[in-house]
Amino acid sequence: MSDPDEAWLRQQIIDTARIMSDEGLSPGTSGNVSARWNGGMLITPTGMAYGDLIPEDIVFIDQRGEVTEGARKPSSEWRFHFSAYGARADAHAIVHTHSRYATALACCRKPIPAFHYMVAAAGGNDIPVAGYATFGTDALAGSVAGALEDRRACLMANHGVIACGADLDAALGLAREVESLAAQYVAALEAGEPHILDDAEMARVLERFRSYGQQKDS
Repeated sequence: MSDPDEAWLRQQIIDTARIMSDEGLSPGTSGNVSARWNGGMLITPTGMAYGDLIPEDIVFIDQRGEVTEGARKPSSEWRFHFSAYGARADAHAIVHTHSRYATALACCRKPIPAFHYMVAAAGGNDIPVAGYATFGTDALAGSVAGALEDRRACLMANHGVIACGADLDAALGLAREVESLAAQYVAALEAGEPHILDDAEMARVLERFRSYGQQKDS
């Protein structure tokens, strides 16, 4: 691997996957991580423990959806990563988790409404649920792409979570936020009937988010 930038990105994908697993966002070999690269994407391989991965294990899939001959077999979920990049030009990294509370809501097919203003971190006034389809299929890829057209994250019915970001840190951070919101929402449901912020308030929050934090110069 002669390109130092590619080698660095492959290692970043491994590091992100290990953090995701260590934090309990995706137990065992569940979940997957990808990043745009060279017109296609780099993604974690299927069925390998994250702690055992080396940069050469990360799989490149080109813009036609083809894997380089002799490479590892990619994650079985590569299709929905591929379709998510197609749906969101601003996404340069994707984290897919099976985190506890968000997955529980996904299995109940309950979107996360605007019970808390931080729901806007996903790009809208709720965190929707992508319709169910068998894992690894084009049908699931289409469902995910549809849910991400106007969101940076969504739940996946009876499956888990997908979060997009401008880079791997941002994608992982959003996956963490979705799990935190899911846990809070479950707790709120147990406590009573959560008050849902209206669309006008969420529009104000979304506008404030555009200039929130340490913005980089364009």
